Amino acid sequence: MWPVGERIATLFADSGLARARQFTLPVSALAIAPWVGTILLALDGKPGAGHPSQVYVFHHRPVEGGSFAPASERLLPLDAAWMAELAALPWPGRPLPQLVGDVASTLAAFIDEYLFVSLFRACAESQASENASRLVAMQRAETSIDQLHDELQRRFHRLRQSGIDEELFDLVAGFEAMPPR
Repeated sequence: MWPVGERIATLFADSGLARARQFTLPVSALAIAPWVGTILLALDGKPGAGHPSQVYVFHHRPVEGGSFAPASERLLPLDAAWMAELAALPWPGRPLPQLVGDVASTLAAFIDEYLFVSLFRACAESQASENASRLVAMQRAETSIDQLHDELQRRFHRLRQSGIDEELFDLVAGFEAMPPR
């Protein structure tokens, strides 16, 4: 298991789950591609080792309203039903594709691309859900600040008006208390 990010790594450490390696989250969309490359290199382990037999990804996916939902996906082994469905699709063009090189290296290249795209999408969705969640939190805070500002403004005006009224009453009372001239 490889946790990605500080919070999940802390949960791993607290729960006693064994982790082989820890990764930090990319901080921007531009950093996702190199990060995925690092993950893929780590998956391969050493040149010629191939991919592990099982790869699962757990992440957050944005949902409407600025919230997020947990998502999981099995990347490897490839789903047999998915491969059969894909093989049954008609080829979109007239000329059929041709392989340059052997089938095994072409399949390995396709699996690498599939893993790259899947990991990229998972990371992008996770970043999008985090940013949407932060935006919603900031909007709530802004609304709360605006409400508090309005309440404080009303209190200030009430206190100010009360002070003005008090001074006017004092003036009127003082004027009435003066002996006539």
